[in-house]
Amino acid sequence: MIERKIKFEDCGDNIFLWGARQTGKSTLLMQRFPEAKYYDLLESDLYERFRRQPSLLRNELSMIDSKTLIIIDEIQKIPELLDEVHWLMSRRNMSFILSGSSARKLRRCGANLLGGRAIRQQLFPFVSAEIPDFNLSRAINNGMLPRHYLIENPAKRLQAYVGDYLREEIKEEALTRNIASFSRFLETAAINDGEILNYNNIATDCGVSAPTVKEYFSILEETLIGYTLPAYTKTVKRRMIQASKFYIFDIGVVNYLTHRKNLQPGSVDYGHALEHLIVQEIMAYLSYTESELQVAYWRTASGFEVDIIISEPYSNEIKCAIEVKSCQEVQNRHLKGLRALHEEHPQSRLVCISHDMAPRMTEDGIEIWPVEDFLKQQWNGKFF
Repeated sequence: MIERKIKFEDCGDNIFLWGARQTGKSTLLMQRFPEAKYYDLLESDLYERFRRQPSLLRNELSMIDSKTLIIIDEIQKIPELLDEVHWLMSRRNMSFILSGSSARKLRRCGANLLGGRAIRQQLFPFVSAEIPDFNLSRAINNGMLPRHYLIENPAKRLQAYVGDYLREEIKEEALTRNIASFSRFLETAAINDGEILNYNNIATDCGVSAPTVKEYFSILEETLIGYTLPAYTKTVKRRMIQASKFYIFDIGVVNYLTHRKNLQPGSVDYGHALEHLIVQEIMAYLSYTESELQVAYWRTASGFEVDIIISEPYSNEIKCAIEVKSCQEVQNRHLKGLRALHEEHPQSRLVCISHDMAPRMTEDGIEIWPVEDFLKQQWNGKFF
């Protein structure tokens, strides 16, 4: 039995639940709230009925107990329903969970976002702590979307997801008119997954302008297909890189777009995928625990780098610095970035995640954690 880590309060609050398609929003909501009245706007007849006359929602719900929880799935498909939802919240004090895969369409059309009456939560793909007998190799190769992780060979499902969904959703929601150039961009974005963003270089590769590339990245973020990792720039003496990195939301999607297959420890591609997985797990953990801690990376102009920086939200002081290595045994040469960072931030906790056989600590206090041990400790609240 897979128990998702995201927590909902007693639903005294109204909730916007966002998440990329196939992260499991519908399944989660039906399992957690079996007594709720559920509307799925992917059902064509229901969609057409409410699209033609949004007020039907208010008319229907005015006939049921006001204490009934209402769930509307894929709310972004009919933004006008939000006016009816607002009325029902205000006049009948009804509670709603509104789920969807993109808030971009709602914002662009000036939809009613309920004036702060709904809190925002995000559902990520699976995380390691949700999966009994978590298999790291499967996570690295299949990705963590439920329908992909749970089968041996997800190639056809990944093809359908990327080809039929990602490109078609962009087209359906009229997020860009040039689908061909966006498709080229999507592949280029995957090749640059986890790398420092250079809009001009990506624009050259895609044959579009740099402003268009920035807009495309914005589309990926607002449809929850990716997210930026900012640079940590608080420094005393070193000159820092300022540009952000960008990660697509799931490793399996990156693997498909970049034609990566059968990733094994020791390869460069495996190392990139492992770093991506750790970033993804940390982002999900901080979101699910409602932490205010900030996530960034650290890189100096001279080339020292640390993959992940966890810092306090107001002071911006570093709480934990994490380097990810796919090697079997961490050596001194793997720790240069952490030691350079420590010179400026001596109070920081320093961690290196690897395939070492057991946790250990170097003489100067750097913690070495095997991947699975780190993940278990993180989800038990031992790191941040």
